[in-house]
Amino acid sequence: MSGHSKWSTIKHQKEATDKARGKLFSKLSKAISVAIKTGGGVDPDTNYKLRIAIDVAKASNMPKANIERILAKKGEEGQLEEISYEGFGPEGIVVIALAATDNRNRTSQEIKGIFDRAGGHLAGPGAVSYNFSPRALILVKRENDIEGQMLRLIDLQVEEIEEAEDGIEVYVSPAQLRRTREKIENMGFSVISTELTQEPKSYQTIEDEAKATRVLKFLDSLSEHDDIQKVFANVDIPEKTLKKVGVN
Repeated sequence: MSGHSKWSTIKHQKEATDKARGKLFSKLSKAISVAIKTGGGVDPDTNYKLRIAIDVAKASNMPKANIERILAKKGEEGQLEEISYEGFGPEGIVVIALAATDNRNRTSQEIKGIFDRAGGHLAGPGAVSYNFSPRALILVKRENDIEGQMLRLIDLQVEEIEEAEDGIEVYVSPAQLRRTREKIENMGFSVISTELTQEPKSYQTIEDEAKATRVLKFLDSLSEHDDIQKVFANVDIPEKTLKKVGVN
């Protein structure tokens, strides 16, 4: 929507200016380790979850030596496991938060506390996930002829294409991720990163400044938790409101 920003876009803007590189690299390390354990080994050509985790790490300028060190250890960094939290945040927004933790009880209590303090509450599995659709995002480096590039990408029969500040976002079904990426690279375009996402089926628009501040504070608290890898929310905030609350 013109003049609006989805939570995924807002979060990306915040990450672009985030100077806490050590904390970011720690989360990326966990993501790679979990991908090795749950995706089927240390070969990114056969483990698509690992390939995505490595792509994200490289796009975030994580040193190659760090990545290779995790691969050499085969992801053996404690007993990490994936947990998906679903719940309702302030103003009734719906949220999915994905965690990687070596202490399920501790993480669950801390995430519950974040929801409770914001006036929301955690819910059981499936309580809000039906509001989201799994999708895959391929971020493509922008060429000089942006219009021609987008037309060529549309010819690949992808689900959706959006122009972003840092490239072109191409959305496909998770099952088509690898094949579509290969087609894009065979066309001569550079892929910056790939990512599995959860796309809200409908968005909740928040225009009031106080409510927007409360919602963003809650989502930031979730995202900044050491064990949280990704946060998906059905939040849509007009850009004029974002500017008033200090997000550009």
